[in-house]
Amino acid sequence: MKSQPPAESRRQSARRYCPGAALPGLLALLVCSCSARKSESIAVIPQTDGMMLWDAAHAGAEIAASRIGSSIYWNAPMREDDVAAQVRLVEQVVSSNRYQGLVLGPTQALSLVTPVRRALAQDMPTVIIGSPLYLPAGGKLSYILNDDEEGGRLAAQRVGAMLNGSGTVALLGINPDVRGIITRARSFEKTLTAEYPGIRIVEKRAGTYNVIHERQVAEELLSSDANIDVCVTLLWSTLDGLFSAMDSLHTHRAMRIIAFDLAGDPPFQQRQNLDCVIQANTKLMGQRAIEEVHAVRSGLAVSPVLTLKPVMITRDNLHSPEVREVLSYDWSLGRWRWSSTP
Repeated sequence: MKSQPPAESRRQSARRYCPGAALPGLLALLVCSCSARKSESIAVIPQTDGMMLWDAAHAGAEIAASRIGSSIYWNAPMREDDVAAQVRLVEQVVSSNRYQGLVLGPTQALSLVTPVRRALAQDMPTVIIGSPLYLPAGGKLSYILNDDEEGGRLAAQRVGAMLNGSGTVALLGINPDVRGIITRARSFEKTLTAEYPGIRIVEKRAGTYNVIHERQVAEELLSSDANIDVCVTLLWSTLDGLFSAMDSLHTHRAMRIIAFDLAGDPPFQQRQNLDCVIQANTKLMGQRAIEEVHAVRSGLAVSPVLTLKPVMITRDNLHSPEVREVLSYDWSLGRWRWSSTP
């Protein structure tokens, strides 16, 4: 079995060019106002940079900004687990007084509450993408979220179909700091219990964005006597850790794998036991978020909470137009500039 390259190598090799998509109908209401306004600058701070999940959001944000006439300041922590770095970036954006809006993909649900409150106190339209904070939507705070209820349900139904309603499952990567992950795990368990009572979850493990830690967890699991038919990994780092553990232990377990939100292209050719990937549509999140910031500044009403359904990616549909659109990111718009300070 061929080994997967490390996560950082995959992040670098994942970059490619794909043409951008057409914008949704909301943009037509916004373009008419942009010519009369001074160009706005919107800060976008995702969980991290250099991985497909968030590079797609970058592409979506740039596509919307280029059509509206806005400019994007994009910056992110080097790692998803560097919460302090993301807090600092948001605080720098808020204190600089150079930005008219904020788009944030929070790494942690609680730690980002205070800096977001500061942004709102300065009347800065703020859109949270991906997973929610412990702040209610309203006023100039809105959410564009991954439908993690649907993601958990899709994974459970896929397990049910694979096992014909009977078997065992390990649920890995339950990160208590990310509200969307908790929702995803609960939905998975709820659906299994209700629709597939013959399938048992025999192992549940907490997870982090630290691949080394996830590898250790996976090695413990693989070295145990647990009989597991399907392994569900709720984080990209959990999947990387699992693959690394399988390679180091030279295990030939027949268990199949369902993954969520990969850092790079799904490695179906290298990993025959990878059944599917359930991927958040972060490209559309980034696009809609920029549109919403502009709409609020233009005096238009926006939905306080919008949920976008994830996409299940399999070997059969990997090259379909719908899937490639979700996975694509185009950095060729000519207006993107990296800066280490806001």
